[in-house]
Order: sequence, then structure tokens, then C-alpha cells
Amino acid sequence: MSQSLSLDPVPLDPESPPEPAVSLPPPPKPRPRGPASLIVLAVLAVGYTLWAAQTVILPIMLAAFFSMVGNPIIRVLRKLHVPRFLAALLVLVLGVAGTVVLAVQLVGPAAAWFQQAPVQMRQISREVRDFTKPVQQANQAAENFARAAGGDSGRQVQIVRTQLDDPYRALVRAPKLAASVLAVVLLTFFFMVYGENLQRHAIALLPSRQQQRFTTEIMLEIEREVSRYVLTISLINTAVGMIYGGVLYALGVPLQEALLWGTVVALLNFAPYVGPLIGVMLMLLMGFVTFDTPAASVLPAALYLLLHTIEGQVVTPIILGRRMSISPLMLILALMLFGWLWGLVGLLLAVPLLVCIKMILSRLEGTQRWARLLE
Repeated sequence: MSQSLSLDPVPLDPESPPEPAVSLPPPPKPRPRGPASLIVLAVLAVGYTLWAAQTVILPIMLAAFFSMVGNPIIRVLRKLHVPRFLAALLVLVLGVAGTVVLAVQLVGPAAAWFQQAPVQMRQISREVRDFTKPVQQANQAAENFARAAGGDSGRQVQIVRTQLDDPYRALVRAPKLAASVLAVVLLTFFFMVYGENLQRHAIALLPSRQQQRFTTEIMLEIEREVSRYVLTISLINTAVGMIYGGVLYALGVPLQEALLWGTVVALLNFAPYVGPLIGVMLMLLMGFVTFDTPAASVLPAALYLLLHTIEGQVVTPIILGRRMSISPLMLILALMLFGWLWGLVGLLLAVPLLVCIKMILSRLEGTQRWARLLE
């Protein structure tokens, strides 16, 4: 026996009110985009401003960099119930004292090496000239034959340039350098003491609580990770410089001179690819100036290249992992850009700035693809 299902519509009550129509929100309007020419002009204006105002920007950037190095140490001291003011003062005093002691130790060897290097380089160039003398004689014979065939008398014109040495140039630059160093020290102290309050007051300017909370989380996370990265890289580079100084001392280089080259290696290691390339050439030059035999002259550059390879391919990836990895092409472009803008200071700050930009892009919605572009 089969039963049929009734699909008749249910009658509506005429007295029941009609259901309100659901109103959909209007689609969001597309964000207006400026023309490409306006974007290019804005980028050029920003680049010119960064270059023209470097006397003001560089002390601020260096102070921010040094404060990021000291912030993890300040956090450890804060956990030991040390007031932030005293912790920042202790970190700053220790850093300045260590820099002054290191500078005093390096002034003598640096001056002696720069006085000795021209004499040694002339001797090296004389040896190289004797070695390539047959080639030079062949080139001279070819030039004489060409002059005879062309009817040229071979008379050369010598241009003598004179340069007026200004003895007061160093006296004029010294106060500016001292003022810049003092500005960096004071700004570093104020960044370490009042940096958190400045961030808090800047975030309070945002209109909603949700934006304030989101911005606070992003800024705190970025500041902590970038500070940890900068401190870790600084410790790794310091260890590389100390190890290389010890290697040079074991090779017979005097202690203060070995300390000088270890410091140079540590500073150059902040600029990937470019710094080690300059370091290899400097160590090759130092080897030819310091040692007599060709094998011993090449040994410092070879050992430096080996040490840098171990640090760059094994030690740093193990400690930092892949989170802070940056594309080598982007690193080279950043080093070229910031080196052109700010010179040696730009080479020092290029990698921390690029890491900070990558972390900001990876945290903001809609810019993760740009962060992946830097990886």
C-alpha cells in the first residue's frame, strides 16, 4: 500500500505582517590608485630627502640600531628588578667604555700600518714590475712601431696638478664629528629609556581600540625579534673577529695589529657579500705587506675566506634559522642603495633595515606577498 506525499503550498495568513526584505551592504568601492608617474616622483623625492638630510637621519638611525642591540640586555636586567633608567645607563656606559678602550688600542697599530703600507706597496709594485718586465718591453716595442708607422713623433704632454693642503680642514671637521658622536650617544640613551613610552603614546593616537591593540602587538613583536636578530648578528660578528684575530696572532702577527684586523673583519661582516669581498682584498694586501713568501702572504686571505664560509653557511643559519632569511639579490640591491645613500653607515644599516621591512610586510594584511618577494 503506497502513500503519496502532498507538496501543496502552505496558505499564508493574510493578517500576518510581511517579512522584511534583507538589504545587502553596498559593495566596497575600489581604492583609488595614483598614476605611476606620481609614484615614481614620490619615490625619487623620498630618496633625495634621505640623501640630503643624512646629517640628521644617520644619527637617529645609528641610535635606533644601538638601542636595538641593548634592548634584550635591558629586558634581562628588568627581570632582575633593575630600573629601566639604570639598566639603560649601565648598558650605555659599558658600550661606550668598551668602544673607547678598543679605539685606544687600535689607534697605534692603524697609524703604524698606514705609514708602513706605502713603502711595502712600492716594494711589491717593484717586484711585480720586474716580473712583468718582458710584457712591458713587448708593449713598448709595439707602441714605438705604431708611432713610426703613423709618423707621430711620440712626444708626450705631461700635466702637473697641484693641490693646496688645508691644515685647518681637520680642525673644522673635528667639532662636527664630536657633535655627531655625542648626538648618537644621547639619542641611544633616550631610545632605550623612553622608546616604549614613545610607542605607547604614538599608538594612542589611533582611533579605535582594535587598531591600537593590533598595532601594539605588531610593534612589540617586530621590536623584540629585530632586537634579538641585531644582537645575535652583533655577537656572531664579534666572535668571528676575535677568532680571526687569534688566527693572525698564531701566524705571528703582533697582538695589537691582529686585534685591528679582527675588528675590521667584525665590522665588514655586517655587510653580506660586499663586506667579505672587501675583507678578502684587505687581508690579501695585509698578507703581502706583513709576510715575505707568496704562500704566507696568501694564507691570511684564505683563512678569512674559510672562516667566513663556515660562519655564513653553517653557524648563522643554525642560530637564526630561515625566519630571517633574505634573498641574496635583495641583499645586494639593498647594500647598493643604502651604501650609495649613506656610505659605510648605510652598509652597516642595510641588513637590519631590510629585515625590519620584511617583518612589517609579513605582519600587515595584504602585503604578505611583498614579504615573500624578499625571501
